[in-house]
Amino acid sequence: MEVRSNAKLAYWLAFVVVLAALNYGARFGGGESNDRDLLYTWGAAISGAVQAGVFVGLMLLIARGLPKRPAFALMQPSSWGAAIGLDAAGLVGILLLGAAISSFSNPGKEQGLVPDRWDPSRAAQFVANAIVVIVLAPISEEMTFRGLGFTLLRRFGNWAAVFMVGFTFALVHGLVEGFPILFAFGSVLAFIRWRTGSIYPTILLHASFNAIALIAGVA
Repeated sequence: MEVRSNAKLAYWLAFVVVLAALNYGARFGGGESNDRDLLYTWGAAISGAVQAGVFVGLMLLIARGLPKRPAFALMQPSSWGAAIGLDAAGLVGILLLGAAISSFSNPGKEQGLVPDRWDPSRAAQFVANAIVVIVLAPISEEMTFRGLGFTLLRRFGNWAAVFMVGFTFALVHGLVEGFPILFAFGSVLAFIRWRTGSIYPTILLHASFNAIALIAGVA
C-alpha cells in the first residue's frame, strides 16, 4: 500500500523530529540516564509500556481514515518460509556488523540500558522490563516505522523508503556511536517489510535482536 497524503506524512515526520530532538537533547544536555540497573526497576517497565502505548496511539491517530491492516502491513507475509529466511540472514548480518563496530566503538555502553550482570534479587523487575523490550517495544516501533512510516514514504520508491525508514529509526534513538548499527538495522527491517509485505516478520526479528542483547548483557 502507498499513501500520498502530504498531511499524514508531515504529521509522521513531525513525530520523528520531536522525538529525535527530545532524545538528543536529553543525551547532550546531561539528562539521559546511564544507569546500568535501569532494567531492574519497576519504573522503567511502566514508562516503557506507556511509551509503547503512546507510539501506537499516535500512529493510529495519524492513520485515521486509512484501512488499518494495509496501512500498518498487518497482514500475513507472502511466504513465511521466505520471511524466516530473510529474518535469519538479517539477524546474522546485523550481529556481525555489530561485532565489527564494537571493535572501535561501544554503542551498547552509549545507550547504557542493558545490565552487565544478573541480579536474581530483582528478577521480577527484569522480567517486566524484558516483556517491554522484547514484546511491546518491537510491536510499537515496527508499527511506527516499518508499518505506517514505510507506507507514507513509499511514494518516493521502495528503496528510498527502506533507507529513509532506516535513517529516521536511527535518528529517534538519540545515539551517536549507535547510529550506524541502528541505521543498518532499521534499513534491514524495512527491506524485509517491503519484500514480505508484512510487519510480522520484522516484529519477530526486532524481538529476537532485543532478546539476544538482553541475554548477552546479563549472561
